[in-house]
Amino acid sequence: MKAYAMTIGGKSVDTSEHKDIMNPATGAVVGRMPMGSRADLDAAVAAARAAFPGWAATPDEKRKELCHAVAAKIGEHSEEIAAIITAEQGKPLNGLGSRFEMGGCVGWAHSTADLDLPVETIQDNEEGKIELHRKPVGVVGSITPWNWPVLIAVWHVLPAIRAGNTVVIKPSPYTPLSTLRLVEIMNEVLPAGVMNAVSGADDLGAAMSEHEGIDKIVFTGSIATGKKVMGSAAGTLKRLTLELGGNDAGIVLPDADPAAIAEGLFWGAFINTGQTCGAMKRLYVHESIHDAVCDALVDLAQKMPMGDGSKEESALGPLSNKMQFDKVAGLVEDAKAQGGKVISGGAPIEGDGYFYPITFVTEVKDGVRLVDEEQFGPVLPIIRYSDVDDIIAKANENPHGLGGSIWGSDIAKAKELAQRLEAGTVWVNKHGAIQPNVPFGGVKCSGIGVEFGEEGLKEYTNVQIVWV
Repeated sequence: MKAYAMTIGGKSVDTSEHKDIMNPATGAVVGRMPMGSRADLDAAVAAARAAFPGWAATPDEKRKELCHAVAAKIGEHSEEIAAIITAEQGKPLNGLGSRFEMGGCVGWAHSTADLDLPVETIQDNEEGKIELHRKPVGVVGSITPWNWPVLIAVWHVLPAIRAGNTVVIKPSPYTPLSTLRLVEIMNEVLPAGVMNAVSGADDLGAAMSEHEGIDKIVFTGSIATGKKVMGSAAGTLKRLTLELGGNDAGIVLPDADPAAIAEGLFWGAFINTGQTCGAMKRLYVHESIHDAVCDALVDLAQKMPMGDGSKEESALGPLSNKMQFDKVAGLVEDAKAQGGKVISGGAPIEGDGYFYPITFVTEVKDGVRLVDEEQFGPVLPIIRYSDVDDIIAKANENPHGLGGSIWGSDIAKAKELAQRLEAGTVWVNKHGAIQPNVPFGGVKCSGIGVEFGEEGLKEYTNVQIVWV
């Protein structure tokens, strides 16, 4: 079984201790993760700091060229990395799975490489010239989650290096292998020390967020962990970008066509088997079409094959780990105890792996844990409502504020309601769509800062004003 390695200062670094990484569909060991130490982290930070002056001074066009070269190199290895993602995370190779993830990596990397932050002239008159310059922050620490391990890594590190920073990345201990391989590939293009990777237990991430040699942390994960990252970063006043959990509300208006919107609702909720921060987590449906929407969704669920992601026919995979599997099962059982009615699924699938079927629960409302909390799995509560204004207020009472969606035939009305939702992104007649040129981030407890596009690139810089 292959033992993967960390990358520090452009060199492959092994450790004396390793951890087996399991396939969540089969339980088989698919690789061994190096268990890095605080000394390894210190070495990675030192390598990044040593590389920073030279990389920051590299002409902008040369950095752009190298970032495009990184994107091309990722493309050359897409199939290899997709197979690793499926083995360690569980998502299918096909559909909206690992090959889709790798396609996103290549597209995002090329798009990010093309971004520019030119000098802005604020004033130029007889009193003087004032310019706004964007300067790289320094060493960026990236802590990534297990749901989209390589795509989110690209989201973190490509804008960091494009802006002139150097990076130390730590992947989730559930899905480290694909990210470790990604960094090896990037080091075939980049100067030594620009891109470093360490791996290990969660306490290594805590050490990163408090490390004096790291100037900025970018973290994607749960709200609870995000609060810890923010707290431990306070001692060094690090810059932060936090993309945290979501409990996105979808609101179906009475003029919506159930048959027309069913597929959009389904994949808005269940992309990556529901293990996506920006997926729909609660669905409010007007009472006049509630049953028709439920019927259309159940019909779709019955047609979606769930199984081992390595099988070409699988459209949905398992939950990625036992922690998440137990959480999802517990939320469904709690909803049942609170009077919830299961109309599809509702119990773990027997056999190997962490498989839980697509599950819809009706006859629930706000105040039930399945509605109030982020389930992050293949379960969707469907809440019946009668008054649109009341349900907008209900949706906004939740402390999450990542995304939301409005579904209806009257686009002007839907847009008006969309602007009343307290969320970083609101979609009309779709849910979860993202693009590399469109800023993405949460409000309230769902995060700080944005990613993607020019606004996302600015997050990796400090402002310097030059008066002449």
